[in-house]
Amino acid sequence: MIVALDGTVLLVAQPDLRRDLRASVTQVQWTSTGYLLAVAAFLVIAGRLGDRYGHKRLLFVGVLGFGATSAGIALAPGIGWVIGLRIAQGVCGALLQPATLALLRLVYPAERLGKAIALRTSAIGVAAGTGPVLGGVLVAQFGWRAVFLINVPVALAIAGLTLAVRVPDTGAESARAAFRPFGLGAAALCAGTLAALVHTLSGVPEYGWGGAPTLLGFLLVAVLGAALVGFERRTAQPIVPPAVARSVPVMASMGILLATAGGLFGALFVATFFLQDKDGLGLDPLATGLRVLPLTALMVLGAPVAGSMLRRYGARRTALTGQILVVLALLGLSQLGRDSPWPATGIAFAALGAGFTTVMVTATGTVVGDAPPEYAGVVGGLKQTAMNIGPTLGIAVAAGLTPAITPAPGATMGPALPALAALAALGLLPALLLPSGRPRGRGEFG
Repeated sequence: MIVALDGTVLLVAQPDLRRDLRASVTQVQWTSTGYLLAVAAFLVIAGRLGDRYGHKRLLFVGVLGFGATSAGIALAPGIGWVIGLRIAQGVCGALLQPATLALLRLVYPAERLGKAIALRTSAIGVAAGTGPVLGGVLVAQFGWRAVFLINVPVALAIAGLTLAVRVPDTGAESARAAFRPFGLGAAALCAGTLAALVHTLSGVPEYGWGGAPTLLGFLLVAVLGAALVGFERRTAQPIVPPAVARSVPVMASMGILLATAGGLFGALFVATFFLQDKDGLGLDPLATGLRVLPLTALMVLGAPVAGSMLRRYGARRTALTGQILVVLALLGLSQLGRDSPWPATGIAFAALGAGFTTVMVTATGTVVGDAPPEYAGVVGGLKQTAMNIGPTLGIAVAAGLTPAITPAPGATMGPALPALAALAALGLLPALLLPSGRPRGRGEFG
């Protein structure tokens, strides 16, 4: 929740930060890009370290580091310090994210795990929805530094709660004793591949899909990725254990989350332009937030319903239902224009939120619930990696269709949204590979 809140409030604080520190637009962008690169690069590694050294320990270190770097950013004298500390904050964010999922797997029994994941999803929805409002109030009253200072007491509170968590002995201790550390070469290749992928996708809005930097970036990703696969196959202690890499539920869940997160965040990117552009609806930021509010509301309210569906109907049918709802919502949004009644916009966003939370709860519950305790961290890291790369991919798809971003007078919100609906529809294929029953704890890991 603290990570989701931090990301949303920063968007509101960036203009004030730029004026105060006399920073360029590129420098301000790197306060977000640097953080995103660090998170994406280290999520899988952090999950693997948690499997070795204990997820409670990783969460404690990560959340204290997140609070400390937040305090440093609030006191930063220049933009260079902000960028450097944001990168360090991204590393800390990578440490704590897989740990939260792994601890859920270790603390809650299989029959109660779905409710815990649904609650986690609702909390993320609340943070994402309230972040812009809270950020606006803090910036207006106290300046941009206040949005980072609020992380400090929250981080200390989470650290205190972490110490109070009692993790049962599930056999993971013996697995950690037999753990052989992976080499720095594997870690560097993993981090480099993921960072290069996120950086390349982030550059698509500026350079386009056919631009030289984009093509060279994808070439670098392919080379690093091939080297990583070769290294993983030869080493005795890979970062992603073979049992995880061969798990159909894990790989299918990653594909679903990648496609669905891409569709959602790409749609929000397009909708923001359309709702605020003078040739669209010409709304102010507050009115825009109110139009999108049904999405957040259904993300929060729909998570417990999705958990119940998962327990009753199984992962495959629940994920397919959510995925279809996302696709239909995106197609519905593509038909909305200036003359569309506001309830139609609200219904479309509500359907998008309900579909997304259904997919997220199902995929998370399946992949985390199916993971053995000794692999809970790396599985959580893979899941969070998909959730970080997906939005970057969706925005790249939307921004690559330049004419679709700035609407002509009287135009609808499409045609970028049909392309995003097609991206989300790709998630139907891995959804068919999910187990028909609910997660049982060991599943296809054997």
